[in-house]
Amino acid sequence: MDFKIFFTAFTTIFLAELFDKTELAVFSLSAKGNSKMPVFLGAMAAFFLATLLAVIFGSVLSKFVDPKIMRYVSASVFFAAGFLILMGKL
Repeated sequence: MDFKIFFTAFTTIFLAELFDKTELAVFSLSAKGNSKMPVFLGAMAAFFLATLLAVIFGSVLSKFVDPKIMRYVSASVFFAAGFLILMGKL
């Protein structure tokens, strides 16, 4: 196992997910009731499935598109979304 990639993925995702809309939704759901385990398990299952789909899609797409181009496109989409959010258009 490539621990450098593991820790890079962990750190990137962990920092990106802190205080985002997903965390706020989990925060809100866990505040509603006494049972926290269903919220935790539901959130983990959803994140697991979303991550699994992203890994599969990225693996398949990398066979047809240069990973360097995929990185540039991803960065451009993130930049555009951030810009639109700042401008109040998204």
